[in-house]
Amino acid sequence: MALLPVIVNPLDDPFYYLNNFMQVLDWLEHRYADVLSIEEQDFIRDFNRLPRESQALLVRLVMRKGVHFRAGKLSYVEIGDIDSAAAPLLASGWVDEQSSLHIEDLFEVLLKAEILQCFGSAIDQPKGKKTDWLPALSEQFPEAQSFAQWCPALNDRLFSLTVMGLCDRLRLMFFGNLYQDWSEFVLADLGIFTYEKVEFCAESRGLRSREDVDACLFLHSCQQRFEAGEEVAAIVEQINGLQLGNPWLQKRRGKLLFQIGQHCERVADFSTALSLYRECAYPGARLRLIRVLERCAEYQLAMDLATHAEQAPESAAEHQHLSRVLPRLRRKLGGPPIKRPAPRAMQRLDLQLPRHDPALSVESYVQAHLADDSAPVHYVENSLINSLFGLLCWPAIFAPLPGAFFHPFQRGPVDLLNEDFHARRAELFQTCLAELDDGRYLQTVRERYSAKWGVQSPFVFWGALSEELLEQALDCLPAEHLKHWFNRLLLDIKANRAGMPDLIQFWPQDKTYRMIEVKGPGDRLQDNQLRWLEFCHEHQMPIAVCYVQWAEQGA
Repeated sequence: MALLPVIVNPLDDPFYYLNNFMQVLDWLEHRYADVLSIEEQDFIRDFNRLPRESQALLVRLVMRKGVHFRAGKLSYVEIGDIDSAAAPLLASGWVDEQSSLHIEDLFEVLLKAEILQCFGSAIDQPKGKKTDWLPALSEQFPEAQSFAQWCPALNDRLFSLTVMGLCDRLRLMFFGNLYQDWSEFVLADLGIFTYEKVEFCAESRGLRSREDVDACLFLHSCQQRFEAGEEVAAIVEQINGLQLGNPWLQKRRGKLLFQIGQHCERVADFSTALSLYRECAYPGARLRLIRVLERCAEYQLAMDLATHAEQAPESAAEHQHLSRVLPRLRRKLGGPPIKRPAPRAMQRLDLQLPRHDPALSVESYVQAHLADDSAPVHYVENSLINSLFGLLCWPAIFAPLPGAFFHPFQRGPVDLLNEDFHARRAELFQTCLAELDDGRYLQTVRERYSAKWGVQSPFVFWGALSEELLEQALDCLPAEHLKHWFNRLLLDIKANRAGMPDLIQFWPQDKTYRMIEVKGPGDRLQDNQLRWLEFCHEHQMPIAVCYVQWAEQGA
């Protein structure tokens, strides 16, 4: 199926938002016909039969915050008379003006002066804030009423949306999530965000059945209940009772259970945390289980699990943590102390710099101090290596594999952080990385930088990747080093695309470079930074750690 057409300039058509909404409905009818419920099918059919002004008003309300709207505060030039546009929506039941509101909801749609007008006699301190009046008024007026009953003196109507839940389901099916909303269209139409055009195969659907839609909504509800502070036992029981056949949803469930386990660990509910971690396949759960067992003084159980994990660590991060946990557990079990290997010696730079502007970062001070016309220094952190990888491997990253892309507004493939991301695209990545062996990558990266400029990517940092930086990097970074970095990224994208050194210095005449990790006073190297440093030393890549102390002013 062809991608959704987009309006070059949404201001050319005052109904651009309606056009975008109707494109979503058409997309869903074609791609999710077997998933749509009868109610959703009826909605799409009846919506298409509405007058354009009524369609536009409904979409305007759906795209706004909340579900209650004052008619007198709705004004859209392209829609015209609001009452006329609302009439078919009221007749269909999609908008209701007789909805019962509790006073908390009423406060959301009334101005301070209007509250005084409606409840003046019941307010002791009229010069206070709206929020100050609400507790006392809630006790005096506990019953829900319609807007007209609450405010008979106000010459206005209140429209309440009754189809917001249905529209959220349609949005979920289109985006595959509920954190993206209708503004994605506008941002794309305005050119603020540009997305790679990917052909969608018939199997490219995040939610494959009605059961998937219901399960995704249920998991979202559980997430909200958990974040609202609801007791976790009931939530966990319901999550565990959910039958899922969709691997994508299984990962979402695993992530939610892992988050709940972390919460239980923080509040010292170790029995629940242990139960969750034991059954959780989300990355990191095994290591958390070992740590909680240790905290519960179950040293032998923790030792057995850690020893087993050591045989096949799930990631470099887990291996690093196990190297610390195992000696400690052996010691607690009375075993002989095991000498940990000494950390590899790092090239060290020690600087004392005057601090003229506290608002500037320590990296900026080091950059300014070390930079020279013949040896420029750039603050790149994770941006440079990730960007070069993203440009060279663009065809592999955006390959239209089943289950990778669901809609036209994706920054990257859905399975980017899955364990099999690389394996599913192994030949494609091999083809891309092969260009490093014969020098073709230089032209490819330059051409792709120009052709793809500004297109959203999970790897390319357009704001940080200037043409000057790109050219210096291509001139000074050996292809062999790039290949080592890129292969390490593919081993564990989630862990390895962070922790890279802060600065990079180039010597263009010599075609050499040096990476520099900067640490201010009292700062220390983080675990992911230590792993990158060790990796660079292993492959003889020039890298240094710069420790900064602030010089006393006037000294």
